[in-house]
Amino acid sequence: MARPTKARTVEFFPENNYFIPVGKQQYDIEEVEIKIEELEAIRLKDIENLNQEECAKKMQVSRQTFQNIIDSARKKVAISLTQGKAIRISGGHYTTKHCKFKCMDCGNEYNIQYSQDKVSCPSCGLNKVTCTKKAGLCKKLCRDK
Repeated sequence: MARPTKARTVEFFPENNYFIPVGKQQYDIEEVEIKIEELEAIRLKDIENLNQEECAKKMQVSRQTFQNIIDSARKKVAISLTQGKAIRISGGHYTTKHCKFKCMDCGNEYNIQYSQDKVSCPSCGLNKVTCTKKAGLCKKLCRDK
C-alpha cells in the first residue's frame, strides 16, 4: 500500500496560469497540466539556481521526491513545447506559509494542502471558507477560488 502524498511547501504562485501556442485556439488544443509544486521545483532549481538539496529543503521533501517532481515538470514542459500543447498550471498537493484559511462554520483554521482546500473545509467539508490574511500575495493565491 502506497503512502499518502505529503504536501509540498510552495512560496510562489504565478500571475498567469495558462499558456497556449500562438495561432491555436484554446478549444481546439490538447493541454498539459503542471501542478503548483512542479512549477515551484522548476523555479527553485532553474531560476533561483539552488542545488537539489536546498530545493528539497525549501519544499520540505526528500531529495528523491524533489527529483521526481522536477523530472515530471520538465517532461511536461518538453511535451508541450515539442507537441504544441497548451500548459495549464493548477492543482497539486501543496501548502504555503503565506495564507491561512478559516471555516466560518466550524472555526477550523488551516493551511492549504490541496487545491480543493480553497473551496471547502478539510475538517467539516462545508464551503464557507475564507482567507484570514489580506496581503497582496494572499489575494493572488485566493482569487481563483
